[in-house]
Amino acid sequence: MIYYKSFQNIFIIFKLYRVLAETNKSHYYHLIDRLICFILILPVFTTTIDLIFSAMKHVKTVLLNKMKEEFLADFMMIYIERKLVEDINSDSIINELYSIKYQMVQL
Repeated sequence: MIYYKSFQNIFIIFKLYRVLAETNKSHYYHLIDRLICFILILPVFTTTIDLIFSAMKHVKTVLLNKMKEEFLADFMMIYIERKLVEDINSDSIINELYSIKYQMVQL
């Protein structure tokens, strides 16, 4: 059994990664290299994801708090009864709203 002196007394994972790179053993043990890289990146990745979901939750809460109860109830009704709403064309709704807006402007 061959023991490499450069790999003895390594107790920290990033030092193992560094020694693998310095001795070019990462080419032979590429799966171990990828695994160590993943382990080193994982805490940063999970923190980033937590920050993103926290920001999304904040924005969603702020938007829902600004909605009027009537709008929120209508939105929920459309979501719940989406089978009935599937036949409604969004362009027809937009055109109807534009016509209402221009009728009010002309008054």
